[in-house]
Amino acid sequence: MELQKILSVLEEMAPLQYAEDFDNVGLLVGNHNQDITGVLVCHDALENVIDEAIAKKCNLVVCFHPILFSGLKKITGKNYVERAIVKAIKNDIAIYAVHTALDNHKKGVNKIFCDALGLKNTKVLVPKANFIKKLVTYTIPENATQLRNALFEAGAGKIGNYEDCSFNSQGIGTYLGNEDSNPEVGNRFEFVENTEIKIEVTFEKHLESKILKALFKNHVYEEVAYEIYSLDNLHQNIGLGMVGELDHALPEVEFLQFVKEKMQCGGIRHSTYTGKLVKKVAVLGGSGSFAIKQAIASGADAFLTADLKYHQFYEAEGKLLLADIGHFESERFTKNYIVDYLKEKITNFAIILSEENTNPVQYF
Repeated sequence: MELQKILSVLEEMAPLQYAEDFDNVGLLVGNHNQDITGVLVCHDALENVIDEAIAKKCNLVVCFHPILFSGLKKITGKNYVERAIVKAIKNDIAIYAVHTALDNHKKGVNKIFCDALGLKNTKVLVPKANFIKKLVTYTIPENATQLRNALFEAGAGKIGNYEDCSFNSQGIGTYLGNEDSNPEVGNRFEFVENTEIKIEVTFEKHLESKILKALFKNHVYEEVAYEIYSLDNLHQNIGLGMVGELDHALPEVEFLQFVKEKMQCGGIRHSTYTGKLVKKVAVLGGSGSFAIKQAIASGADAFLTADLKYHQFYEAEGKLLLADIGHFESERFTKNYIVDYLKEKITNFAIILSEENTNPVQYF
């Protein structure tokens, strides 16, 4: 199977535009036209994972964390990153990373985290900013329905649980054509006052080229008048972390024991007990100290994340139970989700879950 076909499925699962600006997601090693014989899905594309891919005849490794995160000036095999890349290139193995593209997806890392704990009524903890744009255009009433539907088909007008959302208003448009014009209404050199429909729709910024293509293809005017704005609105369905509720409130000690068992933690570092029951829980897979304030503001009784520093435990301020369950542990079921997704979308093809444990943290 051609690599590009698999990449299309991966980008449907975790659109690269969802990734954080600092991240390095997508195809890290390989050629889009490469013929793929099998896919190995892992957490980290380390050298032992590349060896596993070779042994299992998989020439595409799909990893959660990008093995190439910051730039390389030399590739001499002197460290774990370079050794993995050298071995992958020598054996013609492609590497693809999803990382924060899947972190930010509403069905991604943090929904997987919530599902592992059985949390209900989940919603995004830190909605993504600077991701929504707005298109405003004008057309004659006879063209309005066709144009609106084309924009909806291209992905515009989706707001939360609703689709095909738009605002439409009627007004008077004016124009005067020159000798090179070919107006849809009226004649050249004729001043026209014409009834027009103003159509306004929002869309995710990565869809802009698709939206504009639909606009120009389905608009009847010779010159299409339109405006695009970047909005400050937060995207409620895309973002980092989630907050949800347990079926039954638990005492803090019992809650931590429950989390330890469900997430298979070697240990849990936590802030001072609050003395309250835990019902509402915020989660953020990976390094989530930046979201402590949002977790408190959400009304969560506990916030589960990883990589907390000493002084950050003070930030709980007695308002919630802050728990560091381990970076790998908070994301441990992500690779299983990727395998299940790919198997559902690509049938009768070798898609294998890596058996290598790449967690660099051990517990004594």
